[in-house]
Amino acid sequence: MAEKPTCQYVSPEGKKCSEIDMGSGYCFWHDNKFDKSGLELSQKLERYAKRGGLLQGLELKRANLEGLNLVNFEHHHGYDLSYSNFYRANLKGAHLFNNTMKNASLMKADLREASLHCCNLENTNLLGVKLENTRIDNMELGEQLLQEQQALEARKNRATEEAEDLFLQSEEIYRLLRKGAENQGLFEMVGRFTYKELRMRHAQYPRYSKRHLISSFVDLLCGYGEKPENVIRFSLGMIITCAFCYFLFGVSFQDQIMQLNLTNSLSDNATALLNSFYFSVVTFTTLGYGDITPVGISRLIAAIEAFTGSFSLALFVVVFVKKMTR
Repeated sequence: MAEKPTCQYVSPEGKKCSEIDMGSGYCFWHDNKFDKSGLELSQKLERYAKRGGLLQGLELKRANLEGLNLVNFEHHHGYDLSYSNFYRANLKGAHLFNNTMKNASLMKADLREASLHCCNLENTNLLGVKLENTRIDNMELGEQLLQEQQALEARKNRATEEAEDLFLQSEEIYRLLRKGAENQGLFEMVGRFTYKELRMRHAQYPRYSKRHLISSFVDLLCGYGEKPENVIRFSLGMIITCAFCYFLFGVSFQDQIMQLNLTNSLSDNATALLNSFYFSVVTFTTLGYGDITPVGISRLIAAIEAFTGSFSLALFVVVFVKKMTR
């Protein structure tokens, strides 16, 4: 008796499906032409997974998978659903703990009240996904979203309109993730997604436009209010820059001008440089001891540094408190 033909599906990782061919060359699970709209497949998929069926590359577009339980307690890494298509699938209340869903599509899928705890969603399409009351803690997304990578590639190829559309999609996804994290009280994730959301908005601004320049400055200064370490780096950079300016243009100490002088000894120039750093710190922090005073153009630099310093210190307090009280 001739053996029945098997499914022709081979995953990008080289894994082959051993299910029976339905006549289209593919099995029920990997046939993208078989309309599964509304079919209740939760229990059937659970049984298929438990008997070791290939879960990569599943074609479950618009399928009804409400209450699906795909938690693999027998394997450390869970089930591998990479390359699967869950477009508009009903995954409400699904348990997908610790599963791998790399390069899959969850576009417009209903994941309300589902669990994506510890799931790996690198390069997964999350556009339009519903995440109300979805557990997303410890979810792995990789460094960049799928659309974000595509946008950067499009911009590299000078496809401006395509890049802007993909950045807009990325912004929308990060906004959905931020709101989902807020509902779960995952404030560290909220900060990360807020920053990425604003970075995607920044990428849509025309280069050298007013909005682009302002956005770049705010990012550099404080990471859109999410990175207090940026304020520290900016402050240190300001102090060092102004210190060298004072060293070049001179400051007055005990009725003597201290500045770079090539005719002076190395120790005298080193002393002048250290005093310039001291004066820069005192000016930036607005302490103003008065033992060293600016002269000439250094007075303008000192005024700018004092204003910037008072603003930066206040900004650091705001950003730091915001970060710590989440």
